[in-house]
Amino acid sequence: MSRRSGRGRLKLSVPTGRRARPTRAGSRPPPCGRGYIHRAAESGGMTATVGVERARETLRERFGAADAPAAVASAPGRVNLIGGHTDYNDGFVLPAAIDRRTVAAARPRGDRTVRVHTTDFDATATFDLDGIEPTDEATWSDYPKGVAQHLLARGHAVGGADLALVGGVPMGAGLSSSAAVEVATAAALTAAHGVDPGDELVDVCWEAETGFVGLSCGIMDQYTSVHGEPDSALFLDCRSRDHEAVPLPADEATLVVTDTNVRRELVSSTYNDRVATCRAAAEHFDSVLDHPVDALRDVSVAEFEAHESTLSDSFRKRARHVVTENDRVRAATSALRDGRLERVGALLDASHASLRDDYEVSVPELEAVVDVAGDLAGVYGSRLIGAGFGGCVLSLVRPDAVEAVTDAIETGYRERAHTDPDVHVCDPAAGVRHHE
Repeated sequence: MSRRSGRGRLKLSVPTGRRARPTRAGSRPPPCGRGYIHRAAESGGMTATVGVERARETLRERFGAADAPAAVASAPGRVNLIGGHTDYNDGFVLPAAIDRRTVAAARPRGDRTVRVHTTDFDATATFDLDGIEPTDEATWSDYPKGVAQHLLARGHAVGGADLALVGGVPMGAGLSSSAAVEVATAAALTAAHGVDPGDELVDVCWEAETGFVGLSCGIMDQYTSVHGEPDSALFLDCRSRDHEAVPLPADEATLVVTDTNVRRELVSSTYNDRVATCRAAAEHFDSVLDHPVDALRDVSVAEFEAHESTLSDSFRKRARHVVTENDRVRAATSALRDGRLERVGALLDASHASLRDDYEVSVPELEAVVDVAGDLAGVYGSRLIGAGFGGCVLSLVRPDAVEAVTDAIETGYRERAHTDPDVHVCDPAAGVRHHE
């Protein structure tokens, strides 16, 4: 029986043979086939060893052999178990780094020029460190440019370099491929020049995304890509940046990520509008409550309910999601500590309903996956991850049910959406790494 009794199903109207929209102009779909179940050792997500060798080979092929050795670093994508859109509200999140990694290989040059090649787009960009400017249209090269600019702004004396990027995190899917690129780039570029950014690595990469690329995101993605731990999720306070590693027992729960292959462009989507609405709602509560409200994380559920009638409909819905989601994150973390996975799953389901109904960031294809998963034995719970508007659904699944669940999700999604998903079976992984 479905856990979602009483909820109507969305009927999709998707043309047969529909292809995924590219994430950026001139882009191509993620480097993995459609309609397949991927583990990290397969084509959907490279092992670190394969990615490192490919990055070194790409560096040699594109920029020639050189005497200076290459510095190589890799950084993971992430899934967020729960805590949708709470990070930029100074709230709580429960993400895990995953075994899908982007690898960067950097070799220092004797000038101020950076040449960077990405295998994801088979494209090369060149820029000067003394005149870094974003492109007229958002493109992949804005991420390494932003990293270089903000390393220099913080006094980290990097110089010119040849850089190869090999992506292993599906793009535009809500798995934080951009943070993986930023963290891997920053780690390799600083290592190539003997610079240690220390605790500022997270800030450099977050500033690249917010200050250069122009996305008003929170700190979660970059923080998780740097600080992720194997076999664990991170309970992260996005204001204090304190985190606790919470074990995610591999013998009891598996992370299954279903990529709908619906792509969205965050900067030009309504994402930044959601951020602005939340900030305005926080300012309203600051004016009516008897304590300071710097962000919606400072508003309790009781305070929200006492004053929700003073908000417009859209402000009320957005604020209600954030305020209640923070409570769900704390409850899910407590349940995970205690091994109460059924409770964790129920909270994932509640999170998805709130993202759909109050934050309004779901789309029919995401609903199709959640509906299919909700009827399956062995699924604790599911929710959309990332910003929404497309991308992926995370399902928390019993290990003995993974094969049956992934097969059923693939079949059910194809029947509803008339196109194939990519299904990724992920393991929690370590954060940024340097490779010899």
